[in-house]
Amino acid sequence: MKPVVVRPFEADDLVGAARALVEVHETDGYPVEGVEDPRAWLKSDDVLAAWVAEVEGEIVGHVSLMRPQGEDAVSLWIAQSGDDEAHVAVLARLFVVQAARKHATGRSLTEAAMAYARAQDLRLVLDVMTKDAAAIRLYERLGWRRIGEATHHYGSGQSIQAVCYVSPEA
Repeated sequence: MKPVVVRPFEADDLVGAARALVEVHETDGYPVEGVEDPRAWLKSDDVLAAWVAEVEGEIVGHVSLMRPQGEDAVSLWIAQSGDDEAHVAVLARLFVVQAARKHATGRSLTEAAMAYARAQDLRLVLDVMTKDAAAIRLYERLGWRRIGEATHHYGSGQSIQAVCYVSPEA
């Protein structure tokens, strides 16, 4: 595979990122929501910053930092740390198409988001579905610390278990 380039998300990336999101959903069942209108899910007004991974101009991955919206990981971190919501962001919408895995693509995307958060004095939190073992391994390898568990509710009354993490200190 050619080199993976990670760079900030641009408006022209929306179509390619949406296509990659739908592909990841078909192979992995991630995300559990958002694929009905992937462009809207990726271009939410709550996105603080986002990055894409590309190979020869094709989008193969994505990650974003989001403003807190009442996520369990945010509440858990604030309760445990005494931090305030203005200094917390949510790492979200991380996905990599199957063909680009095993090339540190997820790691590179996550590290770009972490570097940005440090520069903005933001502490990152996230929740990850317990079924997504590869994502859990990635976060733990990068030094993220487990801070609790949650039930992620989505769709029409559906739910799935999740684990909440906080990024390492700068």
